[in-house]
Amino acid sequence: MSIKSYSTPTKKYRFLISAVHSIYRLLNSTYEVNELIGRMSRLFCQFFHAYYCTIILLDINKKFSSIRCTIKDNKKTVIFKKHKISDKVEEKIIKKSASVRKGNLLGIPLISEDLLGLIIIKRQKSKKPFDIFDQEMLMTMAEQAVVGIKNLQLYEEQERIVLGSIKSLVTFLNTRVSSEYTHSPHFSKLVYALGCEIHLDEKQLQSLKYASLLHDAGKIDIPAEILTKTTKLTAAEFDVIKKHPEKGAQILRPLQVLRPAIPIIMYHHEKYDGTGYPSRLKGNQIPLGARIMSVADAFEAMVYGRPYRQRMDIPSAIKEIKRQIGTQFDPKVVDAFLRVIKKFNKRVYLNQDWESKNIV
Repeated sequence: MSIKSYSTPTKKYRFLISAVHSIYRLLNSTYEVNELIGRMSRLFCQFFHAYYCTIILLDINKKFSSIRCTIKDNKKTVIFKKHKISDKVEEKIIKKSASVRKGNLLGIPLISEDLLGLIIIKRQKSKKPFDIFDQEMLMTMAEQAVVGIKNLQLYEEQERIVLGSIKSLVTFLNTRVSSEYTHSPHFSKLVYALGCEIHLDEKQLQSLKYASLLHDAGKIDIPAEILTKTTKLTAAEFDVIKKHPEKGAQILRPLQVLRPAIPIIMYHHEKYDGTGYPSRLKGNQIPLGARIMSVADAFEAMVYGRPYRQRMDIPSAIKEIKRQIGTQFDPKVVDAFLRVIKKFNKRVYLNQDWESKNIV
């Protein structure tokens, strides 16, 4: 509904309902604070016919922004670094924790228990100045926004704690063997890049990230003499190795936050033609995350090397990945892998230096 159309009480009520519904949908479809404030900035520009919107989240001292997103003439700028508050309008809103409405400028504070940040919108001078209804509307929408921002901040803090615990567990697991037997520091980034290339959603990417860190957790139960063996494994020893995905799933299953990652950990050694382990799943029976992990795991083992396997150069490893399309690997995942690998600096696994700016 256009802002020009709320000249009667009924139309104002409809506009209010439309605005509240829009921001409610936004809050329930966004999983990161950075993305949320960007989408809210565009929404406010749209609803209030503004050419400019900036949303600022403040640091604990209220003198710097921790995140600043600005939409101006439909172009978005996001600043994640600390940025000193120097604008007079921004300073006034922060100092008084009060709204500012002056002609074609409207600014309001974002308040939870404390001042969280602020919103400022601007219209072109040729358009109607903001009135009290605009101010009340923006404040109503901002109240919802604050709840969403706080929830996402708490969720992200919880995620950081969980990820820190996972990294500690990985470090502990890796102390059992030398670095030659563990993954490179870049493995998780490669897996994550593949997930992005295949357009997994945020929750799927998170599970993939956790699984990439912990997919070999079950090896903690494997005797060191088998785990570090440099010669060919016997059939009995290989049977012990093949149990590690199930062991890993068993160890991690009690952790609620890791449960979506369990199928990836459980089945990352399955093969596309059904000859893998532990369950001989085939094709799309294998979870997509596990199919992604399988390609990345094989590539790293070839290029980064293992004591029992001679290191290969990158072109040879890529050739081997292609050779296994449809047998060991999902063709669609290999296609994504070939696109992703072009973005990487090809010295990454040789020099242990991740230089690609395309990967987060």
